[in-house]
Amino acid sequence: MTQEKLRARAVIEGRVQGVFFRASTRDEARRLGVNGWVRNLPNGDVEALFEGDKGPVGQMLAWCYKGPPYAVVHRVNVSYEPFLGDQEGFHVAY
Repeated sequence: MTQEKLRARAVIEGRVQGVFFRASTRDEARRLGVNGWVRNLPNGDVEALFEGDKGPVGQMLAWCYKGPPYAVVHRVNVSYEPFLGDQEGFHVAY
């Protein structure tokens, strides 16, 4: 039985820059086996793309609502995209 695959883009709003949000997201995604990337946006938000099995991607999205210890998340905007399978590993994008 194959797992359902999912691709989700999240924009996280709040105090999410300067609190190790990107590094923590990378570490958590790698731990869960989720592919994609995370980056800071010029307006102070953080954007992430998660791709992989539905369960771990869902866990990553849930994690984004709390983030690392010093983050203060106000809102997470999630959009789902067609699964492409074009992401390899998980990295911080600049």
